[in-house]
Amino acid sequence: MLSESPQNHLCRVTLLGNLVNKPDIRYQANPVVAFAELTLATHSRWFDKTSNSFKEWTSYHTVKVIGEIVERALIFANKGDIILLQGHLINSKKNNREIIHASYAQTFPKGYAQSINQIHYSGNIVADIQAVTTEHDKALAEVIVESKQHIYSAITQQSYVVTIKRPVHVWGKQALYIAEHGKINDQIIVDGKLSYLNNKNKNQFIDAHQAVLLTKN
Repeated sequence: MLSESPQNHLCRVTLLGNLVNKPDIRYQANPVVAFAELTLATHSRWFDKTSNSFKEWTSYHTVKVIGEIVERALIFANKGDIILLQGHLINSKKNNREIIHASYAQTFPKGYAQSINQIHYSGNIVADIQAVTTEHDKALAEVIVESKQHIYSAITQQSYVVTIKRPVHVWGKQALYIAEHGKINDQIIVDGKLSYLNNKNKNQFIDAHQAVLLTKN
């Protein structure tokens, strides 16, 4: 059993994909800080037993980068380049978007590279778990998870706490277990990939490969 919540939850996103467009680099004054926004495409391919064929899906990730990392890694980046990014999830104040804030970036020349889309995420369950059976007879549990992160701002040069909420989709036997045993305020640790709902705002959700439930007394 877990006695108390951690002071800082885990939220680490790693992406390797292709730049959809040239990064839009700008500068803020007082102090002078570079910042950029870009869109990164990652690709996934899997075999669909229902249609007996391979299928492909492309995810488009909106990424914000602030500070010296912009000029060190993105100043010469162009559309189609391969970018390796690591960062965390954040809610952008601009248009209330759910995006990624990158703390690391490296650019590689144009070419083919198998994509990486991985997220490690932890937090507390903050809503009743929704369990359903899909049209393909698969068990799915949707868990709303709140994560608190300590973030350092390159602009204000101060640390602060960011709170975000994201749906986590858990499948199969793990879904059945979590739906039966999970409850509000329990903690959950997830290894999965970052995906997006097919709605107007393209809201983020986490598609779990593995989910570990830590229950309270």
